[in-house]
Amino acid sequence: MQQKNRAVGPLIFFSIAFVLAAYFTFAAVQGSYGIFKRVQITAEIEDMTQKRDALRAEVEQIANLTHRLSDNYLDLDLLDQQAREILGLVRPDEVVIR
Repeated sequence: MQQKNRAVGPLIFFSIAFVLAAYFTFAAVQGSYGIFKRVQITAEIEDMTQKRDALRAEVEQIANLTHRLSDNYLDLDLLDQQAREILGLVRPDEVVIR
């Protein structure tokens, strides 16, 4: 009977150690701060960085067009292009084909 009690102690110890090791391994891989979450966040960062860069380029383009149509600097070609596109204006000597 004494040997059975001695065999149960190490069995309980190793069972608890195994459960804790499995839990911490699972948390390290699948948890809120785990490896998979880190890979997902890294991918989201790259995606958002690309979107940010695209938006910055668009803002720069709009700022350039705004500057070119400002009172201080007037680009007549751009003004002509905008008048044609937005207002539908044409010169008297042009032929419109639809």
